Amino acid sequence: MLHAISALGLLVFVAVAWLCSERRKATSLRLVAVGLGLQLAIGAALFHAPGIKPLFLAINGLVNALLSASKAGTDFVFGPLAHGPGAADSPGFILATQVLVAAVFFAAVTALLYRLGVIQPVVRAFAWMFRRGLGLSGAEATASAANIFVGVEAALVVRPWLARMTRSELMVLLTSGMATVASTVLGFYVSFFGDRFPELAGHLVGATLLAIPAAIVCAKLIVPETGVPETLGSVTVDERPRGPVMGAVMAGAMDGVRLAVGIAAGLIALLGLVALVDMSLAWAGGRFGMDAPPTLTGLLGALFLPVAWLLGVPQADLIPAAEMLGTRVVATEVPAFLRLADLQAAGAIAPRTLVIMSYALCGFAHIASVAIFVGGTAALAPERRDDLAGLGAKALLAATLATLMSGAVAGIFCRV
Repeated sequence: MLHAISALGLLVFVAVAWLCSERRKATSLRLVAVGLGLQLAIGAALFHAPGIKPLFLAINGLVNALLSASKAGTDFVFGPLAHGPGAADSPGFILATQVLVAAVFFAAVTALLYRLGVIQPVVRAFAWMFRRGLGLSGAEATASAANIFVGVEAALVVRPWLARMTRSELMVLLTSGMATVASTVLGFYVSFFGDRFPELAGHLVGATLLAIPAAIVCAKLIVPETGVPETLGSVTVDERPRGPVMGAVMAGAMDGVRLAVGIAAGLIALLGLVALVDMSLAWAGGRFGMDAPPTLTGLLGALFLPVAWLLGVPQADLIPAAEMLGTRVVATEVPAFLRLADLQAAGAIAPRTLVIMSYALCGFAHIASVAIFVGGTAALAPERRDDLAGLGAKALLAATLATLMSGAVAGIFCRV
């Protein structure tokens, strides 16, 4: 019965995306069908095909190896402040010195690969696969695939085309970033929660792979393509740029600095606004003599109760699951995952709920992401700031639906 509810939820989430479309008549039924089929195929392989999970973990290990390499520079510059939770001299989790600074390294690596001509054939390869399968342009296809390994840094991969991408392409770029978890955060979760949730890495890698086609479907349903992308049909990839290699590395690093600053500025602004809303609710509750004033997280938890049911969560776990979904929206996925791990350690949550929620919570689909991805991408393409800002809320909705679709697929195939 629960598996059937998860299947129903998958269809409902797709229907919601279609109802929120800018132009329903422009919907590509082929893209929706292929995207859903791809997600179901990945889900079936992830949960039932032998040998797939070790491959996912190997990919995750490669990403973590890159993160380890990036720590050489951050350790030298920031010292113990760059050491994450678990290290003997770690001051605790610090977003600025342990996560955001990684954008500088990834930006430098991307610039180096582009200077050496490595990125260009990758663009062509992904463009061919997604053009044949989903009809995407090369730029949006590559940006979507890059989110398997990185987060907002994926915008750096397609930076040469950012200024000329259509609104629908920008929507895919923002949605795919918000619907997945960056490798930096993935490594943080693995190191911090591994002792209490040893299968977390495999589930998060699988959730990210599931979220990519879901994000594309939701993004294209809400903002269908009505223009003509520059990289559609045949990908125009710039020839290997000239100039010194070290110059390219330094230019990429400076791009990463601008990206990190944009992210930090957005986080400070939006999370502060969330706190202001909670303070206002507390003041209003006091005026009416309420002993426990409502909070934005609590209100959203009540709102997500039917959503948790559509995921196929057992009835006994509906309330905590809904509260975790609400927490993710306003306070990021970090506290939501913390509570999930605590419930699992206490044996207070069913194994099925644990699996479903690890997929449904896996993503940057929260209010702060609007600032992170809009601000970070706008820093690379200032001329598209207005377009990106106008797509922010729609991308958040699409990314939320995409992560819920991943949770529903996990509910369909999960047998625990």
